[in-house]
Order: sequence, then C-alpha cells, then structure tokens
Amino acid sequence: MKRLDPKVFRLPVERIRSGWYSDAYFNQTKRLLELEGRHPNVTMQVFQRHDSLLGGIDEALAVLRLCSGRTRENGGWEPGWAKLEVSALPEGAEISPLETVLRIDGDYTLFAHLETVYLGCMARRSLIMRNVRAAVRAANGKQIFFFPARHDHWLVQTGDGYSAHVAGAIGVSTDAQASWWGGRGIGTVPHALIAVYGGDTVAAAQAFARRFGEEVNVTVLVDFENRSIRTALAVADALGERLWGVRLDTAADLVDADLRELLGENAPPGVSPELVSAVREALDAHGHGHVRIVVSGGFTIERINEFEQRAAPADAYGLGSALLRGSNDFTADIVTVDGRPGAKAGRQLRPNPRLERVL
Repeated sequence: MKRLDPKVFRLPVERIRSGWYSDAYFNQTKRLLELEGRHPNVTMQVFQRHDSLLGGIDEALAVLRLCSGRTRENGGWEPGWAKLEVSALPEGAEISPLETVLRIDGDYTLFAHLETVYLGCMARRSLIMRNVRAAVRAANGKQIFFFPARHDHWLVQTGDGYSAHVAGAIGVSTDAQASWWGGRGIGTVPHALIAVYGGDTVAAAQAFARRFGEEVNVTVLVDFENRSIRTALAVADALGERLWGVRLDTAADLVDADLRELLGENAPPGVSPELVSAVREALDAHGHGHVRIVVSGGFTIERINEFEQRAAPADAYGLGSALLRGSNDFTADIVTVDGRPGAKAGRQLRPNPRLERVL
C-alpha cells in the first residue's frame, strides 16, 4: 500500500518541533543532551501488545520526517530526517503482540521530542482499525458504516475516517473522514429533516431524492413514528427504484408499534432481529426486494455477532461510539546506545524482517 504524502496531514510543524505537544520530560531530555554536548546514536523500537492492525504509521512517519531536529550542515541548518535511518511496517499491516512496527536509528537528540506525538498517532488510529476490522469480520461480508463523528472531537475525524476505510468500512459520515483518500461522506434522510417536514417521512424522502438522488444512495430512517414496517413500505412505494435502503434506528427502550401488533407482548424493544425480519418480509411481499436494510442504534461487535448468528436479514450495520472504545497503546524503547545494548530490564532488541526502510 502506497504511503500517504506527509503534506496530507497538515501538521503544525513548528509547534511539534518545538515540543508543544510533547511530554515535558522528553523536551527536557533533548535540551539537556544538547546543553551537555551529548549526541548518542541509538536504536529506538516501537511495539504494542495486541493482535491488531497498524494504523497511524504514515502520520507518525510524517511527524518524524517534518518535525525532527535540525543539523548544522554546509553553513546552514538541514532537516534531521536525512540523518536518521527509519524502518516501518505499512499502514494497515496485521501486527502481533511485541512485534517491532517502527525502528529509528540515529542521533537521539534529533527525535527525542517526538515520541509523545508519533506514539499517539499510532495508538489512536490502530484502535480504530482494530475495532472496525472486528466489526467487518463479525458482519460476514455485510457492509459496515463508520458513524462515530458526533461522539468525539471534530479534529480526530480525518485520521479516524482513513483508518476505518483501510480496515474495511464501506462508508464514513463526513467529508473530513473521507478526505485522505478523496472520498466523501454518506448519510441517510435524518430525523431532523423529517421533523421539519411535519413528521412526514415520505415527503422528506421524496424531497431528498429529488435533490440528491443522482449524487447519493438514498437511504431513509423509518422509525420517526415508531412504525418502521408501515413507514418502510410507504417510502418504498413512493420512491420505487430510487430508494437504495431503509435504516432501522428504534430506541433501545421503545418497542416498535408495528412489531407489537405482530408479536404482542413478546415483541422485543429497539432494533432487533425480529424487527429486521418483519421489515424484510413486508418489503419483499410488496415487490421491494431491492431495498436494503441498514441497522443502527447502539450497535457493538457483540450485537453484530448476535444478529449474524440469528441470520437477521440486515444488509449493513452502522456503528458509532463502539468503534472508539478500548485502547491500543504503543511503547517506544531505546534498545541500543552507540552500538551497545542499552535497553532497560525486560526489553531487548527485536529485529523484524518485515520492516521496510522509509526513504
């Protein structure tokens, strides 16, 4: 996989180089070594402790390339990157616990201040990749939509969206999330639009399809009146072939009124396999077999597994905050100093033939 151009990340280079985003003790270490005239040649290696996917490595490399210290060369200051030897695994690589994913060899004063930043890039993006890949595998080939933008700060969207894309998500919800690969955000006819059309889902869907039907796959939320079966049929009748899909999003504490009429007191709340099956049967019975069903609303890997084990006829899963949970932390260790073993107790040089030299 071709590495992303460092320019993509729009890094605040001078601030990163100055240590603005770095743990203070790394900045102090760099200053002390420079003041003492010490320029140790080290091997730094980076690893983590999960079976995971490597995310954020291209961003980490951009940090090293653009924000490393400068060296005095030919009467001027030259970027320190040229004095470093860096090897790394590619973005999206499957990685194992303790496997070396990044190795940096060179004068430690040139990159001591960057550890906080490049480890943070990798930790965040790898977490997203690992979670999305788990969702993709649980879904057994069905589509996964990456919808957590509203659950986190807007500044994380670009890298998170790219990580989700690499891990197999079929769509993201904002243009920022899609920007690194040149895509665009996707979405459905939202509850807010239905509300301002007086609660008329069909009218909102028709207006949406009329304006945007040539640009996007028209997908409509059908739970506004808590009658997902009836609303799905009404929308499908009104839009016909223009309708790509309906999205079920019933609140977890609410029983769909149509499903209650079918199943009585046994009707489960929220988006359930029973509700998906009932909507699918109704659409098929009325000649709308082409309409896909997207399910959302608090979905997790565990819920996807349940739906798949029960053969629920969902065509796609929309996941939000569940894809942001957990941790995938990385550790960086100096393991050699001036050609001699220099690791702390419990650490050692771990060569990895899979590493690729970064030029």
